[in-house]
Amino acid sequence: MRIRLQHRTAYIFDHPAISIIQVLRLTPRNSQGQHVRNWRVDLDQDVQMLSNEDAFGNIVHNLSFSRPLDDLAVTVQGEIETHNTHGIVRGSNERFPAGLFLRETSLTQPVPAIRKFAYDKGGKGEVLDKLHGLLDALHEEMELDPKPTGAVLTAGMAFSGGRGTPKDFAHIFITGARSLDIPARYVAGYLLTGGQGDGDQSGGWRAASHAWAEAYVDNLGWIGFDPAIGASPEECHVRVSMALDYLGAAPLRGTYHGTSEERLDVAVLADHADHPAFQHQQ
Repeated sequence: MRIRLQHRTAYIFDHPAISIIQVLRLTPRNSQGQHVRNWRVDLDQDVQMLSNEDAFGNIVHNLSFSRPLDDLAVTVQGEIETHNTHGIVRGSNERFPAGLFLRETSLTQPVPAIRKFAYDKGGKGEVLDKLHGLLDALHEEMELDPKPTGAVLTAGMAFSGGRGTPKDFAHIFITGARSLDIPARYVAGYLLTGGQGDGDQSGGWRAASHAWAEAYVDNLGWIGFDPAIGASPEECHVRVSMALDYLGAAPLRGTYHGTSEERLDVAVLADHADHPAFQHQQ
């Protein structure tokens, strides 16, 4: 599937911010499951931006400025060709042994309730059976929050509430898998949905920032699991970054200085590139 994406984030300050530092993980990499045909990061202000890679091999853009600024818009856009690998991750930039991803973090602490849930739902069978049992149970028993607040919850907090965002689902799955001594990690990216032809120019396609998990299985390697939808990632998923948890893979993180209050306006647009509306724009 060929997917064209545009992700725009606008920072709007009620009083000029004196300075800002942001870390962007918004650039996907090639793998056997996806090929980045073109991609770029644009700013609407004259702000310094440097590109490098973080410890996990994610492409990172660091931007900063030290002058009063009322607003700033960051837009990433490009075209990606994806392939259904049935969740198996191949050709990714692996810098650490799988065992590193057994490490607990502040967001993935194995609270007793999640540990018990993992053993009850995924404690039997081969590793792959355990992971699918955990995936199915989590998708069935947790409610997906249709209106996320943007708050970053621990896996325990989200699990106790019985509902959460894809980010929360991923953290709970990761925590459960690690409780079963299975390496697991957090993945941030995009999910394309729809395509039912609802009459608009995009043919009904919708895109949103998304999150899922990957777990390591001997003789297979890393495999993706998306508990928010109850399935493995397919060609409608665009993989962008990965880390131990959300804090290491977040699309945007940073800080600003000043007395201003910040508001974010975020829009993610997408077309399936085989749709006639997209072809007409080529």
